Amino acid sequence: MNALTAALKEELNVEMVSVFGLQIPESVVVSWGIMVFLVLGSILLTRNLRVDHITRRQAMLETVVTLINDFFVGLLGENGKRYVPYLMSVALYIACSNLIGVFGIKPPTKDLNVTAALALMSIVLIEYSGIHARGGKGFLKSLAAPTPIMTPMNILEIAIRPTSLCMRLFGNVLGAFVIMELIKLVVPVFVPAVFSLYFDLFDGLIQTYVFVFLTSLFMKESLGDEE
Repeated sequence: MNALTAALKEELNVEMVSVFGLQIPESVVVSWGIMVFLVLGSILLTRNLRVDHITRRQAMLETVVTLINDFFVGLLGENGKRYVPYLMSVALYIACSNLIGVFGIKPPTKDLNVTAALALMSIVLIEYSGIHARGGKGFLKSLAAPTPIMTPMNILEIAIRPTSLCMRLFGNVLGAFVIMELIKLVVPVFVPAVFSLYFDLFDGLIQTYVFVFLTSLFMKESLGDEE
């Protein structure tokens, strides 16, 4: 168990990287790399798009984007279409952050600061969507629904949501690491590699889905019955 404790401490430790003389957290540097990869990938994939006689690459890209767009619009409704690009961007970032562990790089999502920032951005957008859809007065009225006595609980719920999103993502990613270390202690050969592939690939994508799905549900609730 001493080995597990040491490994866990090392995993929770946020290493600093020197960039032009500045000490920057490793998770931030890796996030920059992911963003560069996504931007370059987007540029390459969207080059030479056509209206007629489209290429196989464009057909596959349009199919994937349409499926994801339809999924979010189905959750949010027509009034929530304006927020779909944000949800897609967050999903791509979290997916890449979780999958990057396959290449031996520490995922940014293992840094509590990163998951907290993602949760805060989502909750700000969630509350903004409610204010935009209902107006300031309508949003304030929703805090007193269904009865004014529930106002403190409704405000507390707003404060709890980002904590829930943050700890769910961080806890599941870190929990996968703990399970892997325990498996290595019991079965040190072959089996850990199989489970490592599972946690780095399948579980990483599941956590991406859960985060954006919950954000979408909270946003749908905030939008209300405006359709």
